[in-house]
Amino acid sequence: MISLLIGPVQLTDKSILPVQIYESSPDTLFEIDEQEAMEFGESRYQLMEGKSYEYALPLGYQLEKSDIVKPSNIDPNRGYLHTNIYVGTFETDIWKDDEIVGRLILEIRSVKTTYREDYRRMLEDITQKCTDLLMQQSSIIYQTFTPDVSHDPQTLYQRFAFVDSIIRSEPFFDALHRINSMPVQRWETMETRKNICNIRRANSSVMRQLVTGTNRTQLPPNHSLSGQFSSLPVKINITDKTETTDIPENRFIKYVLEIFMQFCLSIHQQAREGSRLHKDAQASTELLARHLSLPMFKEVSRLDMIPLNSPVLQRKEGYREILQAYLMFDMAASLIWKGGDDVYKGGKRDVAVLYEYWLFFKLLDLMEEVFTIKPRSIQEIIIPTKDGLALTLKQGELKMINGTFTAGNRNLHIEFYYNRTFCGADHYPDGGSWTRNMRPDYTLSIWPEGISQEQAEAREMIVHIHFDAKYKVERHQSLFMNMDLNEEKRDQARGNYKRADLLKMHAYKDAIRRTAGAYILYPGEQKQTFASFHEILPGIGAFAISPAHDGNTGLKEFLLDIVQHFINRASQRELFSYRTFDTFREAPAPILKDPIPNMDGTEHPHITHVFVGYYKNEAHLQWILKNKIYNLRTDYERGSLRLTQETIGARYLLLHGNGITRTNLIFRLVPEGPRVLSKDLLKKLAYPSRNIKPYYIGFSLESPDSICKEFGNVEWDVTKLEGFQKGRNSAKPFVVTVEMLMKGRVN
Repeated sequence: MISLLIGPVQLTDKSILPVQIYESSPDTLFEIDEQEAMEFGESRYQLMEGKSYEYALPLGYQLEKSDIVKPSNIDPNRGYLHTNIYVGTFETDIWKDDEIVGRLILEIRSVKTTYREDYRRMLEDITQKCTDLLMQQSSIIYQTFTPDVSHDPQTLYQRFAFVDSIIRSEPFFDALHRINSMPVQRWETMETRKNICNIRRANSSVMRQLVTGTNRTQLPPNHSLSGQFSSLPVKINITDKTETTDIPENRFIKYVLEIFMQFCLSIHQQAREGSRLHKDAQASTELLARHLSLPMFKEVSRLDMIPLNSPVLQRKEGYREILQAYLMFDMAASLIWKGGDDVYKGGKRDVAVLYEYWLFFKLLDLMEEVFTIKPRSIQEIIIPTKDGLALTLKQGELKMINGTFTAGNRNLHIEFYYNRTFCGADHYPDGGSWTRNMRPDYTLSIWPEGISQEQAEAREMIVHIHFDAKYKVERHQSLFMNMDLNEEKRDQARGNYKRADLLKMHAYKDAIRRTAGAYILYPGEQKQTFASFHEILPGIGAFAISPAHDGNTGLKEFLLDIVQHFINRASQRELFSYRTFDTFREAPAPILKDPIPNMDGTEHPHITHVFVGYYKNEAHLQWILKNKIYNLRTDYERGSLRLTQETIGARYLLLHGNGITRTNLIFRLVPEGPRVLSKDLLKKLAYPSRNIKPYYIGFSLESPDSICKEFGNVEWDVTKLEGFQKGRNSAKPFVVTVEMLMKGRVN
């Protein structure tokens, strides 16, 4: 077991205290050099997220108990550190004799090696997006906000984090490098007074001063110019042109750096000494000081006016980016993010939560691009407050876009939600979850235009597609790989759920009504999808969206495929939705425990139909049994057959006679359906009637011997069946389902 000696830690009385930490897993304990710690505003002593450690302090000292620190019940000066999902600077008090005597500061790394770069890049993107949205709203952009870093100390890190993301962005670095390498210069006319002996070239100004200049000296008789001049001035004024970088545009660049440094310095002075904010602000101040020490700024004087209308600032590469950063600065410094506490409160850097917020804006742009729907008014996301501007995006609070999208020949209503809760208390056919409350990170809902969402839910016409952000997933194979189930069970017993994220997608799909897909979004490079049947929906999978690559091509193609899927009005998913609605739109039927035939997958008592027919006499019945044919007239007279889908698709025939309403004469019909019978055929078969019509509809019976056994030799009273008519209409044929048939059972 490797140990790390922290410190020595300096206590409040200036004494030093050694702290020993032992790692439980190899390569999870680190010490970085002072320069790297200063650059990133971190502690030199670093642990790993999701790991456990043991610690030991000298006798009499102990650490403050918390979610991370677990002191030993036997030796209070010893204990365990469980970093769990915490990432960032962790600070805990050191106690002795019921008194706080110092603080232990540790850094907890993310399991992903790129989390530093990802954190800054995502925060920069969120700042950029918020600024772009602000610039779309003239009612907000024309207001002036003066950042007051001393007004609300709780928002210091929020304000600083947005500004710091601008300062440390790659475009800002690249712009300064380009300006320093190729600064804009201008010719400047300078007038100097030189000794006449040093004049190399004479122009009209020099010749004029030779005649009119003062402070003259007499020329000796042997001088070459004594014939033209009796005396010459000792010194004359010479005009030269030289290149200079001390121009308004470069003064503006210097001014911007000074403003940024002043802001960071103010934050540094306001922050508590030793805190993450104190260190970060110091590192940013020193970074800006290094920028200001670049050679080009040495001869650049102070700015007297801001040249915002300068073509150089507006168009030239490098200068243009600094101008944009300056325009962003005032708003970024005044922006308070309600969800910021989830990301960096108390010095933590919860890059996983930040990834979820970052994805919201990325998906917002993607939904706008694919469905050509503008986001909801920016006033609902960024609102003016007495302290500046508030970004209201926060976990658990719903934000969405909605509108109509024309897909081919179909108008679809689109809504995109953030953290929508599907309540488990809602009952069918309402929307929601049929178990417990579910809250996916993002939900895309689609239904036909022209009806409300509540109507679409009740008619099974809406589709929900869910996405969850999983920053800590490295590769999609870790989610979908086949593994030994016995090994997985052993891992679960040890608390290691390797496929918990995948199972959560299944939970969304199965628990939330009308869900057609649930997908993981992770910072990788590949995608993986699984379709339940033959079409793109329903399905489960994962898509890669990385802050480093900022690629969402796979997800975009998927959304475009969904559009094509909804254009197809004959899709299997749409048929499935219709069948679901048709099945559950009525109240549940009475429990059916009576013996019925063993129906295959194509039959069900609720949709399998029975044709109830009438035989005129015993001779007619015997003819039916002998020829396995039941015929009906095709004219408009009473007793004629009306062809319906249920009639043609009937699978059974129940016969009753004149005055005989209790019967067990039930037969299975051939599945091919009825056919047309001619008068000649019936005569040939000796049909027992003197008045044979030209055409009949004939139903063919399967072997009649075993039919009654399938129903358990049940006898029915046809007068109890829905559709039976009394009197002269008692012979009129009608159709019932097997489920309805069993209501007429007598024994």
